[in-house]
Amino acid sequence: MLLVAGCPRCTAPVTGPDTAPAPGPETGPDVAGPPSQARTTPAAHRRHAADASDAPRWRCSNHGPITPLWRPAQAGYEAFAEHVSRSSAIASWLPWPLTPGWAVTDFGCVAAPGQDARASFVTCAGASDRDGVVELSVVSEEPGVGLGARCAGVSRTDPGADIGDGPPQAKVRVEGHPCALWSVSTSESGTDFDRSVFAGEAHGRWLWLVLRPPSAALLLSEEWTLLDVAALGPELVDLPFGGSPPPW
Repeated sequence: MLLVAGCPRCTAPVTGPDTAPAPGPETGPDVAGPPSQARTTPAAHRRHAADASDAPRWRCSNHGPITPLWRPAQAGYEAFAEHVSRSSAIASWLPWPLTPGWAVTDFGCVAAPGQDARASFVTCAGASDRDGVVELSVVSEEPGVGLGARCAGVSRTDPGADIGDGPPQAKVRVEGHPCALWSVSTSESGTDFDRSVFAGEAHGRWLWLVLRPPSAALLLSEEWTLLDVAALGPELVDLPFGGSPPPW
Protein backbone atom coordinates (compact mmCIF):
# COMPACT_ATOMS: atom_id res chain seq x y z
CA MET A 1 0.00 0.00 0.00
CA LEU A 2 1.47 3.33 -1.11
CA LEU A 3 -1.17 5.62 0.39
CA VAL A 4 -0.93 6.68 4.03
CA ALA A 5 -3.97 7.38 6.23
CA GLY A 6 -4.45 10.81 7.79
CA CYS A 7 -7.17 13.15 8.98
CA PRO A 8 -9.07 15.01 6.23
CA ARG A 9 -9.45 18.07 8.47
CA CYS A 10 -6.03 18.54 10.10
CA THR A 11 -2.43 17.33 10.30
CA ALA A 12 -2.80 15.54 13.64
CA PRO A 13 -1.81 11.84 13.80
CA VAL A 14 -4.44 9.15 13.35
CA THR A 15 -4.80 5.59 14.57
CA GLY A 16 -6.45 2.77 12.64
CA PRO A 17 -8.36 -0.37 13.59
CA ASP A 18 -5.16 -2.28 14.44
CA THR A 19 -3.49 0.56 16.34
CA ALA A 20 -6.40 2.26 18.08
CA PRO A 21 -5.85 3.23 21.73
CA ALA A 22 -8.04 2.03 24.55
CA PRO A 23 -11.66 3.22 24.29
CA GLY A 24 -12.34 6.66 25.70
CA PRO A 25 -14.92 9.42 25.48
CA GLU A 26 -16.01 10.28 21.98
CA THR A 27 -14.49 13.60 20.94
CA GLY A 28 -16.65 14.24 17.94
CA PRO A 29 -18.77 12.73 15.16
CA ASP A 30 -17.34 10.90 12.17
CA VAL A 31 -17.53 14.09 10.15
CA ALA A 32 -18.90 17.48 11.00
CA GLY A 33 -22.33 18.19 9.61
CA PRO A 34 -22.68 21.09 7.21
CA PRO A 35 -23.34 24.46 8.87
CA SER A 36 -26.82 25.87 8.77
CA GLN A 37 -26.01 28.22 5.93
CA ALA A 38 -24.64 25.47 3.66
CA ARG A 39 -26.86 23.75 1.13
CA THR A 40 -26.99 19.96 1.01
CA THR A 41 -26.10 18.52 -2.37
CA PRO A 42 -28.00 15.55 -3.85
CA ALA A 43 -25.12 13.11 -3.37
CA ALA A 44 -25.39 13.51 0.40
CA HIS A 45 -28.80 11.82 0.34
CA ARG A 46 -27.53 8.85 -1.65
CA ARG A 47 -24.30 7.98 0.13
CA HIS A 48 -23.77 5.06 2.47
CA ALA A 49 -26.97 3.18 1.72
CA ALA A 50 -25.61 0.25 3.71
CA ASP A 51 -25.24 0.46 7.47
CA ALA A 52 -21.55 1.04 8.18
CA SER A 53 -21.84 0.89 11.98
CA ASP A 54 -19.68 -2.25 12.13
CA ALA A 55 -16.93 -0.87 9.88
CA PRO A 56 -13.44 -0.47 11.43
CA ARG A 57 -12.97 2.98 12.88
CA TRP A 58 -10.12 5.44 12.47
CA ARG A 59 -9.47 8.16 15.01
CA CYS A 60 -7.81 11.57 14.84
CA SER A 61 -6.29 12.89 18.04
CA ASN A 62 -8.11 16.19 17.41
CA HIS A 63 -11.40 15.16 15.80
CA GLY A 64 -12.13 11.71 17.20
CA PRO A 65 -13.61 9.11 14.81
CA ILE A 66 -12.98 10.01 11.16
CA THR A 67 -13.12 8.66 7.65
CA PRO A 68 -9.41 8.66 6.72
CA LEU A 69 -7.70 10.70 4.04
CA TRP A 70 -5.46 8.44 1.93
CA ARG A 71 -2.46 10.35 0.60
CA PRO A 72 0.94 9.27 -0.78
CA ALA A 73 4.24 9.88 0.95
CA GLN A 74 5.50 10.82 -2.51
CA ALA A 75 3.47 11.40 -5.67
CA GLY A 76 4.11 8.83 -8.37
CA TYR A 77 2.38 6.70 -10.97
CA GLU A 78 1.91 3.55 -8.86
CA ALA A 79 0.50 5.50 -5.92
CA PHE A 80 -1.77 7.40 -8.30
CA ALA A 81 -3.09 4.14 -9.75
CA GLU A 82 -3.95 3.05 -6.20
CA HIS A 83 -5.65 6.41 -5.64
CA VAL A 84 -7.76 6.06 -8.80
CA SER A 85 -8.89 2.59 -7.67
CA ARG A 86 -9.73 3.73 -4.13
CA SER A 87 -11.55 6.90 -5.27
CA SER A 88 -13.50 5.42 -8.19
CA ALA A 89 -16.86 6.59 -6.78
CA ILE A 90 -15.87 10.26 -6.93
CA ALA A 91 -14.10 12.29 -9.60
CA SER A 92 -10.47 13.39 -9.25
CA TRP A 93 -10.48 16.60 -11.29
CA LEU A 94 -7.42 17.89 -13.11
CA PRO A 95 -7.07 20.78 -15.59
CA TRP A 96 -6.75 19.14 -18.99
CA PRO A 97 -4.69 19.22 -21.01
CA LEU A 98 -2.08 19.87 -18.35
CA THR A 99 0.08 22.89 -19.18
CA PRO A 100 3.53 21.83 -20.47
CA GLY A 101 6.03 21.87 -17.63
CA TRP A 102 3.37 21.31 -14.97
CA ALA A 103 3.27 18.16 -12.83
CA VAL A 104 1.05 16.48 -10.25
CA THR A 105 2.56 17.06 -6.81
CA ASP A 106 -0.05 15.46 -4.52
CA PHE A 107 -3.42 13.70 -4.45
CA GLY A 108 -5.68 11.85 -2.07
CA CYS A 109 -9.16 10.65 -1.24
CA VAL A 110 -11.33 10.30 1.85
CA ALA A 111 -12.68 6.76 2.04
CA ALA A 112 -13.38 4.03 4.57
CA PRO A 113 -12.39 0.47 3.62
CA GLY A 114 -15.14 -1.16 1.59
CA GLN A 115 -17.12 2.07 1.16
CA ASP A 116 -17.41 4.69 -1.57
CA ALA A 117 -15.02 7.62 -1.37
CA ARG A 118 -16.49 10.83 0.04
CA ALA A 119 -13.86 13.28 -1.23
CA SER A 120 -10.93 13.48 -3.59
CA PHE A 121 -8.25 16.04 -4.45
CA VAL A 122 -5.44 16.53 -6.94
CA THR A 123 -2.72 19.18 -6.69
CA CYS A 124 -0.57 20.24 -9.62
CA ALA A 125 2.04 22.95 -10.01
CA GLY A 126 4.12 24.62 -12.67
CA ALA A 127 5.47 27.89 -13.98
CA SER A 128 3.40 30.72 -15.45
CA ASP A 129 4.63 33.84 -17.23
CA ARG A 130 2.71 36.17 -14.94
CA ASP A 131 3.02 34.61 -11.48
CA GLY A 132 6.08 32.38 -11.53
CA VAL A 133 5.44 29.01 -9.88
CA VAL A 134 1.70 28.40 -9.43
CA GLU A 135 0.06 25.67 -7.36
CA LEU A 136 -3.52 24.52 -7.96
CA SER A 137 -5.50 22.13 -5.77
CA VAL A 138 -8.90 20.86 -6.94
CA VAL A 139 -11.15 19.22 -4.35
CA SER A 140 -14.44 17.38 -4.91
CA GLU A 141 -16.31 16.37 -1.77
CA GLU A 142 -19.62 15.62 -0.14
CA PRO A 143 -20.89 18.14 2.42
CA GLY A 144 -19.40 17.96 5.88
CA VAL A 145 -16.13 16.20 5.00
CA GLY A 146 -13.89 19.21 5.57
CA LEU A 147 -11.11 18.36 3.11
CA GLY A 148 -11.78 21.40 0.94
CA ALA A 149 -11.79 23.65 3.99
CA ARG A 150 -8.44 22.25 5.13
CA CYS A 151 -6.95 22.77 1.68
CA ALA A 152 -8.38 26.31 1.53
CA GLY A 153 -7.30 27.16 5.07
CA VAL A 154 -10.77 28.23 6.24
CA SER A 155 -12.41 27.42 9.56
CA ARG A 156 -15.87 26.43 8.33
CA THR A 157 -16.42 22.92 6.97
CA ASP A 158 -18.32 23.82 3.77
CA PRO A 159 -17.98 26.85 1.45
CA GLY A 160 -20.80 28.84 3.06
CA ALA A 161 -23.80 30.93 2.12
CA ASP A 162 -21.90 33.10 -0.39
CA ILE A 163 -21.96 30.26 -2.90
CA GLY A 164 -24.69 31.06 -5.41
CA ASP A 165 -25.23 34.57 -4.05
CA GLY A 166 -24.83 37.03 -6.89
CA PRO A 167 -22.97 36.52 -10.16
CA PRO A 168 -20.06 34.04 -10.11
CA GLN A 169 -16.50 35.37 -9.99
CA ALA A 170 -15.08 32.61 -12.20
CA LYS A 171 -16.07 29.69 -14.38
CA VAL A 172 -14.53 26.38 -15.39
CA ARG A 173 -15.77 23.66 -17.68
CA VAL A 174 -16.34 20.29 -16.05
CA GLU A 175 -16.31 17.55 -18.66
CA GLY A 176 -17.49 20.11 -21.21
CA HIS A 177 -20.21 21.69 -19.06
CA PRO A 178 -19.88 25.20 -17.56
CA CYS A 179 -19.49 25.35 -13.79
CA ALA A 180 -19.86 28.63 -11.90
CA LEU A 181 -17.48 29.44 -9.05
CA TRP A 182 -17.72 32.01 -6.27
CA SER A 183 -14.89 33.47 -4.24
CA VAL A 184 -14.53 32.11 -0.69
CA SER A 185 -13.15 34.56 1.85
CA THR A 186 -10.14 33.47 3.90
CA SER A 187 -9.97 36.61 6.04
CA GLU A 188 -11.52 34.96 9.10
CA SER A 189 -8.77 32.34 9.15
CA GLY A 190 -5.81 34.66 9.73
CA THR A 191 -3.77 37.28 7.96
CA ASP A 192 -1.73 34.99 5.70
CA PHE A 193 -3.29 35.91 2.36
CA ASP A 194 -1.21 33.52 0.27
CA ARG A 195 -4.03 31.94 -1.76
CA SER A 196 -7.23 32.50 -3.71
CA VAL A 197 -10.14 30.17 -3.05
CA PHE A 198 -13.17 29.50 -5.26
CA ALA A 199 -16.02 27.04 -4.80
CA GLY A 200 -19.14 25.84 -6.55
CA GLU A 201 -20.97 22.59 -7.28
CA ALA A 202 -20.23 19.88 -9.83
CA HIS A 203 -21.92 16.50 -10.14
CA GLY A 204 -23.84 17.09 -6.90
CA ARG A 205 -20.72 17.71 -4.79
CA TRP A 206 -18.76 20.71 -3.60
CA LEU A 207 -15.99 21.76 -5.95
CA TRP A 208 -13.10 23.79 -4.50
CA LEU A 209 -10.22 25.41 -6.39
CA VAL A 210 -7.31 26.74 -4.31
CA LEU A 211 -4.58 28.70 -6.09
CA ARG A 212 -1.24 29.93 -4.78
CA PRO A 213 -0.15 32.71 -5.08
CA PRO A 214 -3.47 34.60 -4.86
CA SER A 215 -2.74 36.51 -8.08
CA ALA A 216 -2.90 33.17 -9.93
CA ALA A 217 -6.69 33.52 -9.77
CA LEU A 218 -6.37 35.53 -12.99
CA LEU A 219 -5.53 32.27 -14.76
CA LEU A 220 -9.18 31.28 -14.35
CA SER A 221 -10.07 33.89 -16.97
CA GLU A 222 -8.92 31.26 -19.47
CA GLU A 223 -11.90 29.08 -18.36
CA TRP A 224 -10.02 25.88 -17.67
CA THR A 225 -11.49 22.49 -18.53
CA LEU A 226 -11.47 19.96 -15.69
CA LEU A 227 -11.34 16.26 -16.52
CA ASP A 228 -11.70 13.26 -14.22
CA VAL A 229 -8.30 11.57 -14.36
CA ALA A 230 -10.00 8.18 -14.30
CA ALA A 231 -11.20 8.96 -17.84
CA LEU A 232 -7.68 9.54 -19.17
CA GLY A 233 -7.12 5.89 -20.09
CA PRO A 234 -3.70 5.22 -21.67
CA GLU A 235 -2.77 8.91 -21.32
CA LEU A 236 -2.55 8.38 -17.56
CA VAL A 237 0.77 6.59 -18.08
CA ASP A 238 2.33 9.84 -19.35
CA LEU A 239 1.02 12.00 -16.51
CA PRO A 240 4.03 13.84 -14.99
CA PHE A 241 4.68 13.70 -11.24
CA GLY A 242 7.12 15.65 -9.12
CA GLY A 243 7.69 18.75 -7.05
CA SER A 244 6.80 19.64 -3.48
CA PRO A 245 3.36 18.78 -2.05
CA PRO A 246 1.12 21.62 -0.81
CA PRO A 247 1.82 23.15 2.62
CA TRP A 248 -1.38 21.93 4.25
